[in-house]
Amino acid sequence: MVELTRVEFEEAVGDALDAVPADLLDLLDNVVFLVEDEPPSDDPDLLGIYEGTPLTERDSGWAAGSLPDRITIFRGPLQRMCTDREELLEEIAVTVVHEIAHHFGIGDAALHDLGWG
Repeated sequence: MVELTRVEFEEAVGDALDAVPADLLDLLDNVVFLVEDEPPSDDPDLLGIYEGTPLTERDSGWAAGSLPDRITIFRGPLQRMCTDREELLEEIAVTVVHEIAHHFGIGDAALHDLGWG
């Protein structure tokens, strides 16, 4: 297990976002990124979650009063699964990309096939 302070973990998520190509980040629409310590108790190993309406499912009326989509990265499970800092930073980056892909309508099966599972 590797432990980062909350601030260090949030900075690592920020670094992972900074590593995503700017052209791709520019395509994100109405998304907020959050860090939580633990996922819901019914899925304790969840590393991250995208909550919202993927771009592929939005219609012309979608934006009227819509709250931002949420991408949440869970600190606890990521820290528990990693044995060193380098591995943790890599897993954070993979999780960030994985959840961004859901915003673009890419499902888990395709992400696993592409190595982002």
